[in-house]
Amino acid sequence: MRTLAFSIFLLALAAPLCCAQQWEAGGLGGGGFLSNVPVAGPVGSATAGFQTGAAFGAFFGNNPYGHIGGELRYAYLQSNLQLSSGGSSVSFAGSAHVLGYDLILRTTPTHSRVQFFAAVGGGMKIFRGTGAEAAYQPLSQYGYFTKTQALKPMASVGGGIKFFVARRVFLRTEFRDYITAFPTALIAPAPGAKFGGILHDFVPMVGLSYEF
Repeated sequence: MRTLAFSIFLLALAAPLCCAQQWEAGGLGGGGFLSNVPVAGPVGSATAGFQTGAAFGAFFGNNPYGHIGGELRYAYLQSNLQLSSGGSSVSFAGSAHVLGYDLILRTTPTHSRVQFFAAVGGGMKIFRGTGAEAAYQPLSQYGYFTKTQALKPMASVGGGIKFFVARRVFLRTEFRDYITAFPTALIAPAPGAKFGGILHDFVPMVGLSYEF
């Protein structure tokens, strides 16, 4: 219910732009590079986080003004869970879904052949642990992997460049930093262990878009 309500809220934010005449839709692919958080435990220290993985996304936006627009975005991120300490590492299959809305600020008008843009917005990120839980797990003195999911509010910042390649078609390269609280429901701290709080997901992507 919370997920549905938040999705409706995001669509409501985009609604005032529905009268715009210029729309844009596209698809993107790239990779996700996530930061780790420190883990302080009673028997030592470790890091918890997610492995690098593939990223795929789509967006639908509009450009009501020459330098200002907006985009509703979705991304799928392949990102396995990971715990590391003293040269040892253990992982657990995982993925994430991102849904958000960005305000797009351009330094050049929409009709330019090369367009630079900045993006800032927010939404939600759904983390999923998809591996098989085991009775014994290495590095369990720091944390435990769980087959569950967690929804976190998300801030999004980034930017990119669009290049004209054909009539109404643009090549697009971009970068996003998806910022959330660390999902301790997926990597649960062991008794006495303390995890860092903020997770960054750096996502460079490239794709094509069509304006209509």
